Amino acid sequence: MEENNKNLIIALTLMAVVWLGYNFLFPAQPAPLVTATTEVVTPPTTVGLSSKADEPAAQSVTALPTNAVNLRAVVNTDLTDRIEMPPTEERILLVETDLYRLQLSSVGAVVKSIELKKYRQEADSDAPFTVISSPSLQLATLRSSGTEEFSLSAQTPFSLSTTASSLNLSRNDSQTVVFAARTPSGALLEKVYTFYADRYTIDLTQQLTNTSLKPLRGQSSLTLVELWDDSNEGAMYEFVGPMTLVGEEVETVAPKDLKKGSKSFIAPVWSGFETKYFMSVAVPLNSAAEQVKLELTAQSVENTFISPLITLAPQETRKLDYLLYFGPRDPDQLQIVGHRLVESIDYGFFAIIAEPLVHILKFFYGYIGNYGVSIILLTILIKALFWPLTHKSYASMKAMQQLQPEITKLKEKYKNDREKMNKAVMEMYKEKKVNPVGGCLPMLVQIPVFFALYRALLGTIDLRHASFGLWLTDLSAKDPYYITPVVMGITMFIQQKMSPSTMDPTQAKIFMFMPIIFTFLFLNFPSGLVIYWLVNNVLTIAQQYFINKKPS
Repeated sequence: MEENNKNLIIALTLMAVVWLGYNFLFPAQPAPLVTATTEVVTPPTTVGLSSKADEPAAQSVTALPTNAVNLRAVVNTDLTDRIEMPPTEERILLVETDLYRLQLSSVGAVVKSIELKKYRQEADSDAPFTVISSPSLQLATLRSSGTEEFSLSAQTPFSLSTTASSLNLSRNDSQTVVFAARTPSGALLEKVYTFYADRYTIDLTQQLTNTSLKPLRGQSSLTLVELWDDSNEGAMYEFVGPMTLVGEEVETVAPKDLKKGSKSFIAPVWSGFETKYFMSVAVPLNSAAEQVKLELTAQSVENTFISPLITLAPQETRKLDYLLYFGPRDPDQLQIVGHRLVESIDYGFFAIIAEPLVHILKFFYGYIGNYGVSIILLTILIKALFWPLTHKSYASMKAMQQLQPEITKLKEKYKNDREKMNKAVMEMYKEKKVNPVGGCLPMLVQIPVFFALYRALLGTIDLRHASFGLWLTDLSAKDPYYITPVVMGITMFIQQKMSPSTMDPTQAKIFMFMPIIFTFLFLNFPSGLVIYWLVNNVLTIAQQYFINKKPS
């Protein structure tokens, strides 16, 4: 019996040695990742300019699909074997279309930079305008994160579905690339980017799959990052900062207000960051985000989209779809994109007047090809529309001026009885058929148009780097030699001298300082606005000349 036990122990030992030796000499090979040989895959349907935003808000958990976009190997392959070992070095993928040049990093699957080819950084430079530029990976945009089992470090390396280092799209091309990584809890995160050659929009799907053997829960987030320091604040009527469409209102929050603490909005339609002429926006589709959180860090402003609480059973998946826009604040472009992005453009209280004026300005440009000339034509058109009103206004002021000597006599006669004086003055107005407010009302009617045109010209991206000719090479910038503001001040002085006045000498002298004040005010105004005001003054002088020349 003792001998049998001894033989059994020897037999078991030999079996263990053979088994270990076999595994040492012939180790099991890991299952290859399908994406290692997969180039760019274009899905049959994409998120973008579709009706997805109008689909029901309810979002169900679907069974794990097996198509190439979702990086599935074969139906029976274990999900835990789908991802190859994380890359040891950062990979940069350059995406170039007819409209922009974009850099993606495999670390975090984030966007490091975006350059817009149709717009220049400076008027005298050929360098494309940079709408996104990240000095480090920590400040790159479209950062993914999460809570609980979906928590993910920003420095997580992702595998990439293409071995190419660049993608070039033209005409109507579209291409899709997929980044994949796994959270410590076993959740697979796939960031599916779809790029289009003919638009500034990008489709992004953050797809979560439970590759573990237990249910996973948590929230997923996507963060837009914009570099910031206090010198970036906009000038008067120029908001620079985060904006969010919630319900029917576009909510803007000045970065300086975020110093007091973060701010959150529930059920955002979209949220992003705007400058005077450009914007970066993410539109969560199909209830991908239940709230957006705005924060100010030492170097950036962040818009973080937070998903509803997600619970995934083993081998189940959830898609979080986003429409991204990195481009100009152009009403025509934004109207095409939809999703109410055009509401990000605010012309102020008189927007109902400003918007048609912008369309008319573009109409003139379509025929003339020069925005400076188009502004002049628009000013002439507005002046022609209000010519009868202003004519009546100046005629009334002239009549009032002619009555001044008689009014002075009445004031002297009834200086101790104010009631009788007012009665006598009104009877004289009635007798001479002069309306004392006739000179004011027509002018008041024009004020909304003036303000609307001011706001329209101030924020129209078409004027950016638009040349008028000679020394005015950028209608959105100030006159470099201050010629037009000085000429504008001179015309304003001439206009005042020609206009009839009922003011006393002291008031008249004070009022003569107005051209000087306006000249200094206009020194730093965009030259396109100065041209408008200058032409309007010249037309008013011409009108006043004809009124004064006309016999009483």
